[in-house]
Amino acid sequence: MRLLSAAVAAIFALFSAAAPARADVPPPPKPSVQEVVYDLDTDYQAAVKSNDAEAMAKILADDFVLVTGRGATFNKSDLLKSAHDKDRIYEHQDESQKTVRLFGDRTAVVTALLWLKGTNAADKAPFDYKLWYSDVYVKRAGKWKYVFGQASLRLPDEKK
Repeated sequence: MRLLSAAVAAIFALFSAAAPARADVPPPPKPSVQEVVYDLDTDYQAAVKSNDAEAMAKILADDFVLVTGRGATFNKSDLLKSAHDKDRIYEHQDESQKTVRLFGDRTAVVTALLWLKGTNAADKAPFDYKLWYSDVYVKRAGKWKYVFGQASLRLPDEKK
């Protein structure tokens, strides 16, 4: 019986030594604020591409405003209605050269080059262009919200 107890104790000691205690394992690193906002903006662009009004509504602030390069303005309701009605069918809604700049601990500005390609639902007219955008995110009640967007004019077509 002593031999069995000693064997069990040895096996227990062996497995205990092989696996570190949970208290010794550090928690995974928290993403930086820039990473959180970067990912949120990427999620927003993906929601626009798929006309996912529900996902867009979670990210947009209730007092959201978008100003286009031609001076038109749109609010949260306008964008959600457009997504719900599938006014545009996107083949591409792809960003590049994205940066996130922080101003204090509650404001972030995302700037990126956006390639938009698809079809307007009403007249089946295709579109394919690039523009620059800046999106402003503000942390409210512990959550980042997209409060303001500014889009440039369409960029000239690239030479092929």
